[in-house]
Amino acid sequence: MAETMSLISQNAAPKERPTKKIRVELHEGKKQTQEITVANSDASGKRKKKKRSKTLEPKEVEEMKRLENSLFGSLHSPLEYGKADGEDSEVFIVDRIGNNSLTAYEDDETQMADGSVEDEGTEEQKPAWIDEEDEKISIDLTGVNRLRKLRKEEEETVVSGSTYIARLRAEYLKLNPGTDWARPDYKRGSLNSDDEDSDGENDGIVLRTNEELVVKSSTKLLPGILEHSRLVDANKKEYSNGPINSVQFHKNRQLLLVGGLDKRLQFFQVDGKENPKIQTVYIEDCPIKKASFSPDGSQVIISGRRRFFYALDLVKTTVDKIGPLVGREEKSLESFEVSPNSEIVAFLGNEGYILLVSLKTKELIGTLKMNGTVRSIAFTHDGEQLLSSGGDGQIYHWDLRKRACFHKGVDEGCITGTSLCVSPNGALFAAGSDCGIVNLYNRSDFLGGKRKPAKRIENLTTRVDCMKFNVDGQILAMCSSLKKNSMKLVHVSSGTVFSNWPPQNQKLGDPRCLDFSPHSGFMALGNAKGRVLLYKLHHYHHA
Repeated sequence: MAETMSLISQNAAPKERPTKKIRVELHEGKKQTQEITVANSDASGKRKKKKRSKTLEPKEVEEMKRLENSLFGSLHSPLEYGKADGEDSEVFIVDRIGNNSLTAYEDDETQMADGSVEDEGTEEQKPAWIDEEDEKISIDLTGVNRLRKLRKEEEETVVSGSTYIARLRAEYLKLNPGTDWARPDYKRGSLNSDDEDSDGENDGIVLRTNEELVVKSSTKLLPGILEHSRLVDANKKEYSNGPINSVQFHKNRQLLLVGGLDKRLQFFQVDGKENPKIQTVYIEDCPIKKASFSPDGSQVIISGRRRFFYALDLVKTTVDKIGPLVGREEKSLESFEVSPNSEIVAFLGNEGYILLVSLKTKELIGTLKMNGTVRSIAFTHDGEQLLSSGGDGQIYHWDLRKRACFHKGVDEGCITGTSLCVSPNGALFAAGSDCGIVNLYNRSDFLGGKRKPAKRIENLTTRVDCMKFNVDGQILAMCSSLKKNSMKLVHVSSGTVFSNWPPQNQKLGDPRCLDFSPHSGFMALGNAKGRVLLYKLHHYHHA
């Protein structure tokens, strides 16, 4: 039994031996040694230590130093500035282990010296994925009305999918321009004191001026269909009790003047939603045939079938009665026009006379005489010339500085002229007649002797009573009060009417007057029922 226990003890599993521990000691300037400690266990469990030393070769020492430097930094070569032992010492050490891309610095320095390095920020970002099917599909831009604005040319109908996407993006950027500071390529100017002073001066100039801060749209309006929508009636808060003879927007774009035969002059703030009424002025002895703002917006001229007229001062809120005019026997001053330079009010008189009244003094300062009766007049855009037409079927051009006619020409196909209108830039003018025909002339060609109109519009069949160009001269509105829904909107450059106007499901009544807002975003139409219809023209983004 004792022998069996002896055998078991001898064959028992030996205890776990500790791992070998190696310690390397290096001393500068001395003999390099390496100590290796080995711990073993014998049968009795006692540990014995054995030491042995080994001499390292110089190459091994250098290799060891290199490995230590790569792992722990420069331990044996402390950084020093300047030179030591006649050799250049490194002032900066680049850690090439943390970022391998830094190993290319030497090459980059050479490229930067040659000026061949490109800025990574200037590289255009490429799309992460492109759908090859975009080029295979086709989009019809004329199938849906709201897609017509994406056309570049009138004849363009079908575009590829990629072109359609690009134009949608361009339309979005036009409606949402964004801000400069949010763009990656935005660079802020220097922040020195001089720049700050100059910025302050520029801000002061912007705040002191009354010029428009919004750039006017120069987008070309295409013919065919005019995108529009019906809004709440402009005078819904208080309808007129008689036919409306005058509607006009103030130059601030929000104030609308409404005048009619009920002797009331009303002012509305047009927002397209509520259109609240601001004020009503009652003219007791004058049913209003025409009312108009002065171009500077300071007063309103009011007239009717009377020998006198009224001037409403919007600043002082006073109404002055002027007339009868000295030396004249006209029984009615119901028709007039105000010059764009706010100097003259021209009234239509008897027997072909045009009465010129100073807007400042309200006194008669001169007269003009044409053959036949005068039925319509219109000032040029600068207010220095006047056009007139009437019973003899001719169009007269007057120089207001000389009070003389310098040109007279026949309106083609016209027997009696009833309406005149000049474009905002003065290049075109339209002449309407009692038979419903409207001739569109190039003014320079007409003055040069060319009698044939540039465009002839025959879409009205009754007398033309009112015509108006919009702010950029791309739309000409014309109407006749002798027939229901007798109003047309003309695309000027093509000489064609918009096919979706008047709307088929809406009744305009008997249109008597109309006007565009200063930026053509709104269009107001007064009818014989005492209502002012208000429309939004989507091509123009500002009122």
